Amino acid sequence: MLTTLIGLGFGMLQGVRHAIEPDHLAAVSTLVADRRSARSAASYAAAWGLGHALALLAVGGALFSLRARLPGRMAAAFELAVAVMLVALGVRALERGLRATLSGDRRPVAPTAGASAARALPRRPLVVGCVHGLAGSGALAAVVGAQMPSLPAGLAYMLVYGGGAALGMAILAGAAGVPLGLLVRTRHGLPALLAATGALSLLLGVAWGWSAVTGASR
Repeated sequence: MLTTLIGLGFGMLQGVRHAIEPDHLAAVSTLVADRRSARSAASYAAAWGLGHALALLAVGGALFSLRARLPGRMAAAFELAVAVMLVALGVRALERGLRATLSGDRRPVAPTAGASAARALPRRPLVVGCVHGLAGSGALAAVVGAQMPSLPAGLAYMLVYGGGAALGMAILAGAAGVPLGLLVRTRHGLPALLAATGALSLLLGVAWGWSAVTGASR
């Protein structure tokens, strides 16, 4: 029992650490770059964390319960999906930064009309989180299989791991929300921030995709 509890605590800490991996930071930074407040940034990051946790629990839990491994080609496909998503987010941020520069508009883009449900739970970061979770599900199932003695303990580990990642990302985004909110109100702050986060996401996506393709061909 004590060993299981220690393992769950370790899982929470690993989840928090997992949140700051480069692909996660690059993707979430493009989503929260134009948020006006720490609360808004944290809500977007929390939505990412929820999607990430749901995918981890669904796919990783299924693999663990079946004592199966994710096929290599499927794992490579999930990694490639992350790369494509990073490129798409990067291009989107760069395009929005260019529009903001040309129009001289320093205000963050307002939510679309009729999106009250999306304001409560932003859909784009939720989907982005799901894609990230799919890419990490196979590795997590393998780790859980080596550490947890039973299915309930393994599922609990995945749950606290996903919760730790969501918590870590929400805290990071919330802490960054204050300076970001001040920056986007300056004359060139919003275009510069969108350009920086977009370029980072685009470059990382290309590198990630190259790694996934070359790794799958070996």
